[in-house]
This record gives sequence, structure tokens and C-alpha cells, in this order.
Amino acid sequence: MASDQENSQDANAPDDTSEKEITRGITIMKSIIRDRDKAVTYNVNWNADNQLIGSNAAKLASYIGTLVRMHIPITATRWSNKELGSAKDKIWTEILRSFNIEDTTIRKKYILQLAGKRHRGWRTFLTNKYLKDKEKNFVEYDPEYPVKYAIFITEEEWVAFVAQRRDENFKKVSATNRERASNPTYAYKKGRLGYARLEEKILDETKSDATSLPPHVLWKEARVGKDGTVRDDVQHIYDECETLSQSISTAEDQENRSVLSRALNVPEYPGRVRGKGHGCTPTSLYKNPRRRNPSNQEVMETLQALQAQVLQLQKDNERYRCMEKCSSQLKETSEKASINCQNKFPEGISSCQLYLSSPTYRLVGKGKVHNTSGDLLHHRPLPDGHLKVSVDVVLDKDALLPIPDIVSETTLLRDAIGSFVAWPLDLIFIDDEVFAQGSQQLSQKIGSRQKNKRDLPVTSLPKKGAFVPRYQISLETLVDSSDMATAGAIRLLDMEEDIFGYSCTETIGKEDLEHIFRHQELGVGVIHTYIRFLYDNFMRGNDQLSNRFRFVSSSLVNKALICREPDSCREYLVKRFMASSTNNLYLCPYNSGCHWLLLAIDPLKEVVYFLNSIDGEWTNYPDMKQLVDTSIKVFRSQRQARVPRTKSSNITWIKVQCPLQRNGIDYGYFVMRFMREIINMNQIEIPITYFDEYKCAHYTRLQLEQIKEELCQYFIKKRLISI
Repeated sequence: MASDQENSQDANAPDDTSEKEITRGITIMKSIIRDRDKAVTYNVNWNADNQLIGSNAAKLASYIGTLVRMHIPITATRWSNKELGSAKDKIWTEILRSFNIEDTTIRKKYILQLAGKRHRGWRTFLTNKYLKDKEKNFVEYDPEYPVKYAIFITEEEWVAFVAQRRDENFKKVSATNRERASNPTYAYKKGRLGYARLEEKILDETKSDATSLPPHVLWKEARVGKDGTVRDDVQHIYDECETLSQSISTAEDQENRSVLSRALNVPEYPGRVRGKGHGCTPTSLYKNPRRRNPSNQEVMETLQALQAQVLQLQKDNERYRCMEKCSSQLKETSEKASINCQNKFPEGISSCQLYLSSPTYRLVGKGKVHNTSGDLLHHRPLPDGHLKVSVDVVLDKDALLPIPDIVSETTLLRDAIGSFVAWPLDLIFIDDEVFAQGSQQLSQKIGSRQKNKRDLPVTSLPKKGAFVPRYQISLETLVDSSDMATAGAIRLLDMEEDIFGYSCTETIGKEDLEHIFRHQELGVGVIHTYIRFLYDNFMRGNDQLSNRFRFVSSSLVNKALICREPDSCREYLVKRFMASSTNNLYLCPYNSGCHWLLLAIDPLKEVVYFLNSIDGEWTNYPDMKQLVDTSIKVFRSQRQARVPRTKSSNITWIKVQCPLQRNGIDYGYFVMRFMREIINMNQIEIPITYFDEYKCAHYTRLQLEQIKEELCQYFIKKRLISI
């Protein structure tokens, strides 16, 4: 920032000549005011780099300093403060009345930036003259009010300004800056002339046809003293610049550091060109804007375009393969495509394991295979050798789909959770023992269990004193005695609007029940059934609990849907938050693709409790965090809440030290128990170290069996399974 010595003449007065100061008075540029009243205006010139030059350049610079003193208070610490907008506009208007300047954005920006420099110089001048002694140290006594500048400064402003400058933080910054500027390595020796007018002077003296000079040439000339001598170190930098300029192209100079910055071995400041002065930018110097790093939005758009190209190539490849097969086969394939029921698999819907053979043979997920006649995938025939599969659990987050889903433009298995895909027959394995026994053995087993419902095998009875899973045993007996014993059978459970904010029907299949009986990974259907159990048994009829706790549907907020339809996820969350004007804790079981965790969201307090049974951080789930943060901000905006500026971009996330699992299966059971304990404690705020009543390092198998017992009892009570 230029000092006031660069702004006006009064800064040049000696410290001990107060009489001369009073006699001389203050600079208010009366001649410009008189000429303005006579309708006289001044022309100003600009060089090729859009810098102010010409005979009236110094007059305009001084006039800008006068206007700044008149309209900008000395207590304004930041020139970018929006509250100064009207004062800046007034300064610009006053300048246009006396100087012939194009009323354009680029000219206004230049002038106001120059005004900002004058304002900082004005404040620096007052500090050095009235608040510091001859050794440039701050004085201890209270400085007198500068009566000379009373037309610019009120007494109240002066008191506030002195307090600002006596702040310890400011003194530290001032001392650091003074030390840095006290002994410059290469001192500038042209006073108020500036680089732009120095360039103009050199071009006039040499009568050159050039419109500008290289930055390193101006840099050297600005460090030549009155005697015309050039210091050896300055000449050395200049010579090095000359050498570099022969080997570096203009494009390389533009994209990286200029030759002057390279020779000085210093970084380049953004938006300015070293050795050219105020107003010269990389854009004006190189006539082309610098290439900048692409924004996140541009990167995402490029990525989406590339993904679209890949998907199109995959579509073309698939179409070519289909045409090739059709041309090579003599028999009709339309009938074969519509009747694709495979004898290798049981008819109907069966729980299965999904494998891939490349690059290694491995288990990548679990789901349900749909082996039904005439089944289509997204209204299209299934490819030969494939069956329709719905994906429930992903075990390999980087696994690719054997055939990309063209409709949803999905290529990764983890993004296909909850949707249907085509899977090769030889990589599907039924994990239900019923299929291994065959349909005839299945009938024999069901008949045997019906005859001996009360006479269970001795091996299934627990040891004396151990926990007896009575409801699980009873429910398993009911399942084997009903049509649910057949693979593909389902039951429907109505979910009323109060539970998730919309009415829906949850589908429960035999494989879901088998997951409970065998203590396997759980799907969305089981988690939602337990939520219905919590609502019916704890919250229904209990206004305190039902008004305090609410649930978020895992079908509408999960990893796969966030990747495909983030806007719909956000709209659902915001609508859910807007459903109540009181403090609510929203329990959101979240499926990340291969793992369940629980979010407990308090949108009014803007707090998110993160409960993860594998001790992971929320930063491991960036899509989830971004969705929740954005939804809370939109909710804040829609309810027109006022939030302190320091917190406007900070949603509080709290990692709760909850019990941890010791295997790769229990996460679904942990999430159900977390929800039960939170509701049972009837507290919206969850302690970081978890509730004392339930605090433990790990849940025991008995604690998880209790959750399963409640589920099985609920199935029986609701008569979802009946003979």
C-alpha cells in the first residue's frame, strides 16, 4: 500500500514544522472543484496494460486521495466491506464529473482499487505522524486530536481509530511489516512516479515505437538512482532475466512464473505482474486470461460426459454382440428370450450369493434371483445365460456389474442396491438349503415338521440355564409349515404415513426371515419391520415419544440413491424435517452399500450424531455427509432461521462412542439396538460416550438375540406368518 506520501503533498512536511503545516493547509484540490463548476473536465490516458498515464494522471491520483478522506471513515479497516459500497459509488461519480473516463467495469475497478490504496496510505500516515515517535515506536500518551483534519475526521472517529491502532494484535502486525520493509534487498528509487509513468517516460525519451516494456526492464530502471549508477546485484538479476527470456516462451512465462520471478526466486502474487505496477494483470499483459484450475462443477461435468461416452460404447458393444448372435443362430430366439426360466434354479424368488470371475474369482454381494417365465429386465429380454437379480448387500465396493445397467447408467455393483441387474447363471449360487434338497425333499421336510410341531429335535434345544429363543423357534416352525417355506413367497407389511412421512408397503420374503434365523446380514425389509415394531410398541399412543422421535426411510436415503438421485434424497429429508416445528431426533439407518450405520439428526439444533459399529469416521462417507449437511441448510433457509455467521457453514457432527461389533455380520442388529436404546432413554441429546445404562465395549450375542426375539414375536403377533 502506498503511503500518504504517495497520495498528497502534506505527507512531505517535516515533523518539526507545524507552523508551515498550518500555513500550508490541507490539500482539497480546489482547482478541480473550480474547473468543474466551469464545466471544465480533464482527459486521462491509459497505456496498453490499462494503467493510468499522461499529464493528468498525478492530478487524478491526488484527487482520489482527497475524495477518500472526505467519504471513507478512518475507522474502516477492510476496503472490501460491503457497507462502503455507497461511499465508493459516490467517489466514482465525483471522479466522472471532473475526468473523462469511460464508465466501464474495468475502469471503475482500477479507480476504486487505487482509492483503496489511498485509504490505507491515509491511515498509515496518521499512525506514523500522531501515534508514533521519531523511532517509529508507538507513544504511551494519548495523542491529541488532529484539528487540522477536522473536516475529514470527527473526534469520535479519532478515538475509535486510536483504539484500533493500539490493539496488541495490530502492533504485532505493524512491527512485522515495518521490519520486513525496513531494509529491502532491491530498493525502489522512483518515488511517486510509479511503473506506468516510468514506462511512459522511457518510451518518450527513447522515441520507441513499442507500446510497453518487459517487466524486468522496468524493474531494473526503477532501481537506478539519480546518479544513474546500477548496483551489481540489480544488474545481475537483469542479466539473468535476459538469459531466461531467450529460453522461455511467452506461453510458458504466462502459465508459470515470469522470468523476473524466476530470477528473483520468489512466488508470483495472484492477479498481478511483478515489475509492472498497479493495474497490470496477467490478462492485460498477455492479452489472454491465465488458464485456471477447473472448478469442482467443471470436473464433475467432464466426468459425467466421459461416463456417458463409456456407457454409449457399452451400449453399442452390447448391440453389436446381440446382432452377431442373431445372425449366427438359425433357430428363433424370441421364444427363448421370453421363456427364460432355468431348471438349474428353483422357480420364483430365491436368496442368492453373487460372484465374479474377473480379475479373481470372489464373492461380491448378496441378493435375490428372480427365476420366472417371461421375466424382462427394464422391459427388455434378458441376455442369454443371464437371470434377473436384485442386489441387497455389497461385499466388494469396487466390484463392477457384469453387464452395466443402461437404464440407470450404473456400472458399479454398489450403485445397484435396491435395483435389478442381469447376472450370469454360472456366477449365481442359491444360499438356501431348501434348493439343495430339491422340491420333493422340501415337501417331505414340511410334512415332517407339521406332524411334529411340538416335538422339536433335541439338538435344537439350548443348554440348561441358557437363553431360549422361543419366538425364533416358533416363527421358524410357522414358516416351515406355511407357504413361506417355498422360495419366492412374500408377505406385505403396511407402513403408515406417520412412520416415514409417507405411506408405503414393505415386502418381507422368506430369505429375509432366514437371515434372522441364521444370524446373517440384514436387508432393508427387516430394518423397516423393526422400526414398525418400535413405533407400535413404544410410540403409538405416547405423544411424548412420538413428538420427540421420528424415522427416515432407508429406501429413500441410501448410498445407491444418493449417487443416482441426490435431489430426491435431499427433497425427502427437507420435507421430513419440515414436518415438525419442535425439536425432533430423526433416526436414519443408512446403508452405505455393504454396511449399516445409524444417523440421529437434530435439524433444529443442526447436530448429527454418528453411530458406527465398526469405529469408522463420517469422513469415510462423503456423499452421505454432503446430503445431510445440504438438507439441514435448505431446511434452515425454508424456515428462515438466523444462524451466527461463524456457524453458517458448520453442521455439528458428533461421533458417539457406541458399542462395536466383532465380526462382519452384526451391523444391522447393532443399528436396531441403537434405535431401541435411544427411544428407551427418551433423550434427544446422545452423550458422546453413549448412555451409561447401555455403555459397553461390545454387545453380547444375548443382547442381539433379544432384538431378534422382539422381531420374531412381532411377526407372530401381526399374524404375518400363519398356517
